[in-house]
Amino acid sequence: MRIDIISDAVCPWCWVGKRRLEKALAQRPDLTPEITWRPYQLNPELPPEGRDRRQLMREKFGDGDRAQQVFEAIKQAGEAEDIPFDFNVIERSPNTLAAHRLIRWAAGAGVQDCVVEGLFAAYFAMGRDIGDTEVLMDVARGCGMDGALVGELLDDERDREMVIEEIDIARRMGVTGVPFFVFDGKYAVSGAQDPAVFLQVIDRALAEVGAAG
Repeated sequence: MRIDIISDAVCPWCWVGKRRLEKALAQRPDLTPEITWRPYQLNPELPPEGRDRRQLMREKFGDGDRAQQVFEAIKQAGEAEDIPFDFNVIERSPNTLAAHRLIRWAAGAGVQDCVVEGLFAAYFAMGRDIGDTEVLMDVARGCGMDGALVGELLDDERDREMVIEEIDIARRMGVTGVPFFVFDGKYAVSGAQDPAVFLQVIDRALAEVGAAG
C-alpha cells in the first residue's frame, strides 16, 4: 500500500496525524506501507528568514485569548499522543521551503520518517528555527545523512523549484489544509483523524486490492 502524506513542518496537527496513523498501522502488523511525505506550505508568503512568531500569531488571532485557547487544545491532543508540544519556546515562524527540500532528499536516503519526526521535534518541542541551514543540517545528521552535503545543497537552492511545483500540484488537487493523507492514490483523509478512521480507509483499500487479485 502506498500512503502519501501532504504536510507542513510547522503544522502541529500534522505531527498529531502522524502519531494517529502510526497507531492505526500498528493494528495491521502484516502491512508494510510505502509512506511518502509531500510538501505543503501554510505560510508561503513568509520571507526566507521567517518572522517573529508572537507578532505573526497576534496578526492571525488578535490580542485576546483565542490563540492561547487554540494552542491549549492542540497541546492536549498532543499529550494523548505522547507529543511534547511547547509553544512558548518557539520564537520564529520559519519559511518551510528549505525544510521540505530536506524531506525530499531524505526520501532518497531512506530516512524520510526520521527527518520528518526530527523537524517536528526540533520546532515544536525545542523551539529551534527549522528555516535555518545549521538546524536543518543537525536534523539531517541525526538521521544519518551527510550534514555538510545537505548544507551545500541548501545553499545551492537545489530542488527549490521542484518542491514549489509539488506544492502547487497539491493546491490544484484541492488541498486547502494539512495533514492530508492519500491511500493508494484513491482514498483521501483530511485532518488528524482518529486511528479508527484511518483503519476504515486502510481496510477498504486492502479489500479492493484483494478483490482485484
